[in-house]
Amino acid sequence: MENDDVTTADGNRERIVAAAARLLAEGGTDAVSTRAVSAAAGVQPPTIYRLFGDKQGLLDAVVAHGFAAYLADKTAAEPTDDPVADLRAGWDLHVGLGLANPELYLLMYGQQRPGSSSPAALDAFDVLAGHIRRIAEAGRLRVPEDRAAALVHAAGSGTTLALIATPEERRDPELSHTAREAVLAAITTDAPAAPEPGPAAAAVTLRAALPRTDALTASESALLREWLDRIASRAR
Repeated sequence: MENDDVTTADGNRERIVAAAARLLAEGGTDAVSTRAVSAAAGVQPPTIYRLFGDKQGLLDAVVAHGFAAYLADKTAAEPTDDPVADLRAGWDLHVGLGLANPELYLLMYGQQRPGSSSPAALDAFDVLAGHIRRIAEAGRLRVPEDRAAALVHAAGSGTTLALIATPEERRDPELSHTAREAVLAAITTDAPAAPEPGPAAAAVTLRAALPRTDALTASESALLREWLDRIASRAR
């Protein structure tokens, strides 16, 4: 009996989230009312409250669903031998997600509560950090990994939000490309490495490789990371 109840609850949850996602795409957050969602999903309103608590809980579930679909697309492609090209493709996928699903994207990135991120958003950022780590390991990152990931995230989401806010007929088709290449030029070097990488590039590359060694204790690794970040930042 308990398994049947769990199966029913999971089925209801999936139908409700799918119905809410459709309503969101068609009419924005105002269209995602408890009455409209319950009718579209074929459930009673109390079921929504029982499973999600309130409308915000339901919207959070829709965001998680959207992130999951995004991550499935983003992680499906096999990495190539060029980590910068992979990051470039990831940027284009991110912008494409926003333009294809503007209402969902606004929930994802345009209505974040200060000082907090959903687990799904953190997962998406981890994927970005993985791209940055591969660039650093290849010796092609100019700046510390954390700064590079934060810059790509800020520029990518900002560009997408700006495009969403612009009427389609007035959008600059080169805006995303220009922003992307400007960011890549700021954080990466040409393959295989800069002609004279110097201490900053060396520090960034070694910092990226630290997780793959067990020659240091945890405290020694933390201290070395701090030193390498300092070298990278000061030299830059």
